[in-house]
Amino acid sequence: MGLLRFLILALFSGSIHAGFVHPGLMHTQADFTRMAQKVSAKISPWIDTYNVLLSNSHSSLSYSPNPQAWAERGGGCVDNSWYVMNDAAAAYQLALVWKITGNTSYADKAVSILNGWASTLKGIGCNASSSWDFILMAGTQGYQFANAAEIMRTYSGFSASNLAAFQALMRNVWYPICHGGNALNIYANWDLGCMAQIMAIGVLTDNSTMFNEAVTYFKTGAGNGAAQKVAYYIHPGHYGQCQEAGRDQGHNTLDISHLTVIAQQAWNQGVDLYGYSNNRILAISEHTSKGNLIDTSTNNFYTVPYVPYIYNSWPNINEQYTFSNGSQGANRPTWGCIYHHYVNVKGLAAPYTGKQLAKQTPETGAQGCCSGGYDQFGLESLTCALDPISSGAAPSGLTAVFLNGKVLLSWWGSAYATSYVVQRGTASGGPYTTLASGITDPRSYEDSGMSAGTYYYIVRANSTSGPASNQVSITTGNPLIAYYKFDETSGTSASDSSGNGYTATLSGSTSFVSGRINNGVKLDGSSGYVSLPATLLNQLGDFTIATWVYVSSSSNWQRLFDFGFGTGRYMFFTTHSSNGSAQFSVTYNGGGDTTQNLFIPNTTQSSLPLNTWTHIAITHLGTQTWLFLNGQIVNVNNYQYLHPYQIPGSTDLPAQYWIGRSQYSGDAYLNGIVDDFRIYAGCLSASSVQSLASMSG
Repeated sequence: MGLLRFLILALFSGSIHAGFVHPGLMHTQADFTRMAQKVSAKISPWIDTYNVLLSNSHSSLSYSPNPQAWAERGGGCVDNSWYVMNDAAAAYQLALVWKITGNTSYADKAVSILNGWASTLKGIGCNASSSWDFILMAGTQGYQFANAAEIMRTYSGFSASNLAAFQALMRNVWYPICHGGNALNIYANWDLGCMAQIMAIGVLTDNSTMFNEAVTYFKTGAGNGAAQKVAYYIHPGHYGQCQEAGRDQGHNTLDISHLTVIAQQAWNQGVDLYGYSNNRILAISEHTSKGNLIDTSTNNFYTVPYVPYIYNSWPNINEQYTFSNGSQGANRPTWGCIYHHYVNVKGLAAPYTGKQLAKQTPETGAQGCCSGGYDQFGLESLTCALDPISSGAAPSGLTAVFLNGKVLLSWWGSAYATSYVVQRGTASGGPYTTLASGITDPRSYEDSGMSAGTYYYIVRANSTSGPASNQVSITTGNPLIAYYKFDETSGTSASDSSGNGYTATLSGSTSFVSGRINNGVKLDGSSGYVSLPATLLNQLGDFTIATWVYVSSSSNWQRLFDFGFGTGRYMFFTTHSSNGSAQFSVTYNGGGDTTQNLFIPNTTQSSLPLNTWTHIAITHLGTQTWLFLNGQIVNVNNYQYLHPYQIPGSTDLPAQYWIGRSQYSGDAYLNGIVDDFRIYAGCLSASSVQSLASMSG
C-alpha cells in the first residue's frame, strides 16, 4: 500500500470540554439500564443479540487471557497482536454481561484481564521491521481496552488502585503511539482509530486536554480521518463519498466503525459530532451502506455516485476511478449505533443504513482469525438499539447551489417519510409553488428554466402540507457576487461593488496605485495580499473569476488568487508554476488530484508576461472549465469535477480566501498590481469574457 508521512495528531490548545460523565464512552448507565430491562423482558432485537453475546467464546468465564510485555503488529514484526485483540474483546464483552446481568463472576473475569495487562505491558511497536501497523492496533484496541475499563470503573472489585494502574497504562503506553506520532499511511482508518483512542483515554483518565485534542482534530485536522477529508465528496442527496470508497469495501466499512466510536463517545460527553458539518457522518454511512447492498429489483449491487479519488503517495500518483467492488457486500457488524442515533434520536431518515442494520441483526461480537473480526465491538442491536421514535423530524439540511446551469437542491429526510415535495417562492417566507412531489431517492432536485432572479425553496415531507424544511435562497442569471474595483486611494479595505457587502481587507505591504481601469491594488511580493470574506464560496458551483493583473516579477507558485482552507483544500491560479506555466487548480486533498489542473499551454504563453496588463478569466459549468487569456480561450478541462462550494468541507476550518498569497507559507507572494477582480455565480459566455477583457479606463 502507498505510504505518506504526515503528523497524525498534534496537541491543540483551547478548551472544548471539561468534566466527564462516567461511565461515558460507548455506553452510559442509562444505556446499561435499557439493555438490562430489554433483555430481562426478552424483547427483540436486544435478547437475540444478547444471546449471540453469551455464545461468543470471549464472553466465557473460562476465557484465558494472555497479557504481553511488548505488543507488536505487522509484517516482519514479532506479531502478537492476536493476544491484544482477543483480550480487549473479552474484557469488553465480559464487562457487558456483568452490567446487564449483575453477575459479578463476569466482572471479576474482566478485572483480571485489565489488571493483567496493566501489570505486564511495557511498550507497543515493532523492533524488527519498518512496519507501522502497530499504530492501527494502538488505535483500535486502545479504544476498546479503554471502553472496557470505563465500564468496570463502576465495579467495587476494580479497586481505585487497579483503576489508577490501568489509567497509567493507557496514558503512558497507548496514548503516545497516536499522539504526535508519524503515521505512514494515506488511509483514513489510521487517523480515525487514533482519534477514537485518544478520546477514549481522555474520558477514562479524566483528561480534558486529550478529549479536546481528538474533537478538534476531527473538526480541523490535516489527515484523511478529519471530517473534511474522510467525506471526500458530497454528492446530490447528501451522499458522502468516503476517502476509502475506491480502495475496497472492507476498509470503507471500517471507516464507519471508527466514525461510530468517535461520534458515540463524544455524544455521551455532550459533544455532537454526529450532526457536525451537516451530518457528515450520516452522509458517509448512507453512501457506504447503499453501495454494499443488493438492489432486489436488479439482483445487483446498488449503483452509487462516485468521482475519481487521485492522491499523491510519493513518489507515485495513485488513482481510484470507481467505487471498489473489492469485498463489496462486506458484512461488518457496525450499523446500529449510527442508525438509531440519526433515526431514533434526531428523527432523520437513514434508509440504507437501516437496511444494512436489518441485514446484520443480530450482530456478532469479536470473532474469527484475523484483525477484521476484532476491528469493532459489534453487538450494536443490544448496545445501541432504541425504541422507535414517535414521529420524524421535518426535512432539514436543505442546501442550494447553482451547478451545470441549474439550481441543485439536496436535503436530509424525515424518519417515516415516504416521499418529499419541493416548493419554490419569489419572496422569503412564500407563498410557494409546488415544483415536484413523490421524490424518494436521491433526496435532491434540479430546478431550471426560470428567469434571472432570487428564488426561495423549501422541502416538505409526504405532502404539500407536510412539515417543512429550512428555507434556502439562491440568485440565478450569473449574478456578480463580489466585485473589487480597487479604486480606493488609501486605507486597508476594498469595497465590494456587487452590492453584496463582501468587503475585502488589505494586509502587509499594499497600496492603491494607477491600475488598468482607474486604480488597482499593488502587492509588493513580500507581505502584501488581500483577504476576502469567509462565506464567499458557500453556493459557488458554476462560476466565473475574471481580473486584470500586472506582474512585475515572476517567482514559482506566486498566486494571483488562492481560495482555501490551508494546504489540504483550495482553489488557486498561479502566474508561474514550477514548470513555468500559469496554472489554475482545484484540490480537496492537497494537490494529489492532478487531473483538476488547467495550464496555459506552451504554444500560447505559458507564464504571464511581465510589466504588462493581462486579463485572466476562468469559467466553470458543471464539470467543464475554460481558461481565458486576454479574452481568448487557451485551454479547456472537460472533467473538472471538484467545485468551489465543497472546498470548505468542515464548518470549523478557517477560510483563507486570498488575492496575492498562497495557502503554502513557503510560496512567493504576488509582485504586481491587481485590478477589477470579479466573481460571478455562474458561467459567463465567451463573448461576455471578451467584453470584460476589452474594458479599459
